[in-house]
Amino acid sequence: MRPLLAFSRGVDSINAAMGRVADWFVLLACAVSAGNAFVRYGISYSSNAWLEVQWYFFAGIIMLGASYTLFRNEHVRVDLVYGMLGTRARIWVDVLGIILFLLPATLLLAWMTWPFFVDSFIRNEGSPNAGGLLRWPVKLLMPLGFVLLSLQGLSELVKRVALLRGEQPEAEVVVEYHRPDQ
Repeated sequence: MRPLLAFSRGVDSINAAMGRVADWFVLLACAVSAGNAFVRYGISYSSNAWLEVQWYFFAGIIMLGASYTLFRNEHVRVDLVYGMLGTRARIWVDVLGIILFLLPATLLLAWMTWPFFVDSFIRNEGSPNAGGLLRWPVKLLMPLGFVLLSLQGLSELVKRVALLRGEQPEAEVVVEYHRPDQ
C-alpha cells in the first residue's frame, strides 16, 4: 500500500499545482475582461483575440480546477443521504462512486477528446473569427483536464481504501463534507 500512497501524494501535489494555475487564470480572465471592456468602450477598439483568450482562461479554470476541487472534496454533490451516513459508510460510497461513475466517465472523456485535440493540432486550426487565436491549445485542455481528474480519482480511491484498511490516518484524507455557505 505504501507505493500506492506515494503515487497518491504525487498526484495530489500535481493537482494542487494545477489548482494554483487555475486560480491565476481567474485573475487573468477578470483582468482581460475588464481591459477589453475599457478598451472597447473607452477608445472604441476591439479584437476577437481578447474575447477568445478570455474564453481560453475560462476553459483552463474549469479543466484544470476540476481535479483540484476533487482533491479538496469541494465538488458538488447531491447530499440526500450522504450527510446522514457515518464516516465508514461515506468512505464506501466514495469508493463505489469513484469506481462505478467517476473513473469510467473521465477515462472515456479523456479518450474521446484526444482525437479532437490531435485533429486541431495537425490542421493548426485557428479561429474562424477575424483576429482569432489558434484553437488547439484550448482543445488540449480537455484531454489534459480529464486525465488529471482520472488521476485524482485514483488518488482518492487509494486514500479511501487505505482508510478502510486502517493504513492511512483519517486526518490526511478529506472525507467530511460540509454544505457550502449560502
